Amino acid sequence: MTAGELVLVVAAVLCSIGFAALVVVLLRVLDTLRDVRREVDQLRMETTPLIRELLATTDEARATVDEARADLERFDRVLGSAEAIGDAVGGRVARTTFSAPMIKATGLARGTSRTIARLRGAPKQPSLGTLDVQAIEGTGASGALPSANSSRWRKRA
Repeated sequence: MTAGELVLVVAAVLCSIGFAALVVVLLRVLDTLRDVRREVDQLRMETTPLIRELLATTDEARATVDEARADLERFDRVLGSAEAIGDAVGGRVARTTFSAPMIKATGLARGTSRTIARLRGAPKQPSLGTLDVQAIEGTGASGALPSANSSRWRKRA
């Protein structure tokens, strides 16, 4: 036997031992996979009823939350309507209650001040409602503002 033939025989024996070891490892992996598969099946059998019960509970909870949300939206609409009614009535009542007396009080005060001024002999004061825009702004006929006689700039008392 030559050295080349000896190397070839040793390599064949080593390959055979390697294949045998590989077969043993693969058989152990196969056994482990079978055990894992059994455990997964057993876990499924135990957890499936729990998951179904949990889903049923979740559906009930979801239904309860949806019902509460609908009630809350309904209450929000009622509260919004009540606020709108309260604001409308409150504003209208306040306007009706205070507008007429305030107008009368303002008119009385203005008339009293004019009467006192006339009795003292003071020069006649211009009306508070008339604005002379040209005198205030210093603009003449070429200015961009309308004249003082324009109805846009005159406010009647």
